[in-house]
Amino acid sequence: MPYIPLIPISELPENSHKSVRCGKKSLALFHYRGIITALENTCIHRGGDLGQGVIQTLDDGELYVVCPWHGWQYNLKSGQAPYGYKDRQALYEIIVENGMLLVSEEPVTQAFRAAHDIDAVSDLRNLEYQTSEKSLNVLGISTTNMNRDLPRPSTSETALQHALDFAASRFGAATKMIKIRDLNFRHCEGYYSRHERACTWPCSISEMDGEDGMNEVYRAMVLWADAVILATPIRWGNASSLYYKMAERLNTVQNQITIHDKVLIKNKVASFIITGGQDNVQGVAGNFNSFFTDLGFTLPPFNFLGWSRGWIAEDTENNYNAFFKSRYVKRSVMELVTNTVQLVMQIKRMDVLHLQTPKPNISEAGSLAG
Repeated sequence: MPYIPLIPISELPENSHKSVRCGKKSLALFHYRGIITALENTCIHRGGDLGQGVIQTLDDGELYVVCPWHGWQYNLKSGQAPYGYKDRQALYEIIVENGMLLVSEEPVTQAFRAAHDIDAVSDLRNLEYQTSEKSLNVLGISTTNMNRDLPRPSTSETALQHALDFAASRFGAATKMIKIRDLNFRHCEGYYSRHERACTWPCSISEMDGEDGMNEVYRAMVLWADAVILATPIRWGNASSLYYKMAERLNTVQNQITIHDKVLIKNKVASFIITGGQDNVQGVAGNFNSFFTDLGFTLPPFNFLGWSRGWIAEDTENNYNAFFKSRYVKRSVMELVTNTVQLVMQIKRMDVLHLQTPKPNISEAGSLAG
């Protein structure tokens, strides 16, 4: 088999690894325990750079490289994934001649991407939408937090329930509520910060953990809902921290536009319920409006219900009663839902097959090239 010169062995000292070019290929070289090996550098999962990975010793005592994008592992000597997985990275043979590392022209072991028997997120991967021209599915998302074992009245969540009840009774909508506090899901792990293509749809966390709680949000928001009504309390002038935890994981939806010019949210409407004992209702609403517009949602006129007793209203034990004695709140819940539903009925007639997205696109990011 022909061998191709790569680099002097001095450029790969013991206990080191690096990426190198070999013609049109990119290889990851490893020098550990006195052995030099080479794997195909591009991870078979999503294309991560194995030369930038970390080295770990697993329970079998063998050394593995861990892909820096999503944590896939490959044995340095065989390219094989850990026991129980059939995936394998392509392995090349390395020889040393006159102080130079030479690599086999072809891999001695071919890459293999196993077909997993169970794909827990196939509906997300295949975008199996549950909406239709005649559907009216209204999703409520509550981002208020509380002790699950010690529930308390919540102005935002109770108003959201009233909104869903009105949508069902007045317009015949199918409704469901998701309480974010009841979902166990991991924080966004910042794969986008590593590489824009490392943020995937479905979310790479969802691929690794089919039981991750955000999968319920993805299914309801992207596949099922025609309209989303999100409710939050005000916390230090901002939305609930649970909202931000959820929003960070929704980067996987928006990033499809950036990377693939692919819009996942189509013909959907969003509106909001924002309550609290502190001010800044409009600031929170502005944040919501910007974020949900970037996801692809359409906003109806007067798309948020805002309520606050103001900065000096420290008698918070009276908040709940004051909220539901308010004629404004009762009227606004109904009008918010009415505006939302009426817009849903209108935008369902829109042709979004070639929806224009005046957002950043990876193909236009040419500033580094001058």
